[in-house]
Amino acid sequence: MRLSETGLDFRPLAGATRAGVAQVSAGQWSAVAQAFARAGDRLVALWGADRRDRSGAFVVHAAYAASDGLACVSLPVAGEPYEYPDLSKYYPAANRMQRAVFDLLGVRARGADDERPWLRHGAWPADFFPLRRDADGARTFAIEQERYPFVTVAGDGVHEIPVGPIHAGIIEPGHFRFSIVGEKVLRLEERLGYVHKGIEKRFEGMAVVEGARLAGRVSGDSTVAYAWAYAMAAEAATGCAIPLRACWLRALLLERERVANHLGDLGALGNDAALAFGLAQFSRLREQWLRVNAEVFGHRLLMDRIVPGGVAVDPDGAALARLRQQCGEIEQEARVLRAIYDEHAGLQDRFQTTGIVTTELARRLGLCGLAARASGIARDLRVDSPCKPYDELAVAVASAKTGDVAARVAVRFDELFESLRLIAAIAERLPAGEVRAELPRLAADGFGLGWIEGWRGDVLVALECDADGRVRRCHCHDPSWQNWPLLEHAVIGNIVPDFPLINKSFNLSYSGQDL
Repeated sequence: MRLSETGLDFRPLAGATRAGVAQVSAGQWSAVAQAFARAGDRLVALWGADRRDRSGAFVVHAAYAASDGLACVSLPVAGEPYEYPDLSKYYPAANRMQRAVFDLLGVRARGADDERPWLRHGAWPADFFPLRRDADGARTFAIEQERYPFVTVAGDGVHEIPVGPIHAGIIEPGHFRFSIVGEKVLRLEERLGYVHKGIEKRFEGMAVVEGARLAGRVSGDSTVAYAWAYAMAAEAATGCAIPLRACWLRALLLERERVANHLGDLGALGNDAALAFGLAQFSRLREQWLRVNAEVFGHRLLMDRIVPGGVAVDPDGAALARLRQQCGEIEQEARVLRAIYDEHAGLQDRFQTTGIVTTELARRLGLCGLAARASGIARDLRVDSPCKPYDELAVAVASAKTGDVAARVAVRFDELFESLRLIAAIAERLPAGEVRAELPRLAADGFGLGWIEGWRGDVLVALECDADGRVRRCHCHDPSWQNWPLLEHAVIGNIVPDFPLINKSFNLSYSGQDL
């Protein structure tokens, strides 16, 4: 559905993101959600802000992926009890976002079926809301252990396996409660939020330019995507136009981040299916890739290379030639490894028909990014809502239909080769010019949105800043919010030993959805 078809007066935002924002009433809030859901458009993010010192109200925002851009609707919530209409009846993915809004702001989704705490974990009292502007950060309180009411499954022979939150490996903490019969999984329920870091509170009062460093640390494997989305939001809020060369360099950095993650995941997936050879070879390729990142850009993971107004790096001709050369080398080796993966009977036996997410389920529950493309939903912002230079690069969207581990592996391979092509093309066609512009000073408060297709899925950053160049509110949204619930469905009917393989095939972020 197009923004104009909603009947709302969307104010277009400046910047590279095609976006509009409109203030709505409670009735319009629900009607817009229902209309977008009926049209098959995704809910991208839902978050809240405390504006009582400016407008006398809290505000809840919902961003939808309209056919012609990003539609952001804002609902003022004034007067106790602070409530707004529940959206989970239209978008199941809204459930956890709404629970997080209550834990942080004390603004409740009226009519929601699930109101269990999501982020709090008993770390602060139920009547303390850390994102309120009058929250006392120096307040001390006793921590009380809370009993989380997991959904139970009853029946003959059914028992539970609790896994985590602390794991044997080096992954971040998350709790997985399996209900099983024998080895078959009947139900999986996740509980996340153990790595809550207070990032959204930390943003408050930071200089807008400095906020990019914090955004780039929301989820370390997606530092480029978050930094770019943050920079886009800052540029939209301040009306900053960035140099063309900087646009192309940002895309080059993003594609290098995509390649690094796909190389790592392809090795790990081979290892989870008992092909240690795959882990060894892809780890070697990833290490080579990261070393060239450090050589050319000064950081293995490319942190702090994207800044508001442009980029902080400008590779010369020799460096660009080195990048093109490496793309050819990595592609040659990765194609040999793909043939090995495709022809390995034991590997394919583990991959095929394991962890299936059907296209219908993916659409209904809002699956996004790489996992959605593996389930037949060929959505990619680099094509659907391209910013420069993607509008000139003719990106080929990788997709599959079976929705199993094999499909998610195939999409990774296809995206790897396409990213290598894009990097070589960008390095060859990179326009001359400056790489950074200064952010203009604001005459009043500013609001901006940034929306980028990261390697895992679309990353959104919403930024509110004041005329002094300080951040009032910054919300960073990870695609894992949408995709974690689909993992619960993907594992149903599979055996418990296949869970690590299914989990790795999604490779979702614990940290990115826990700010």
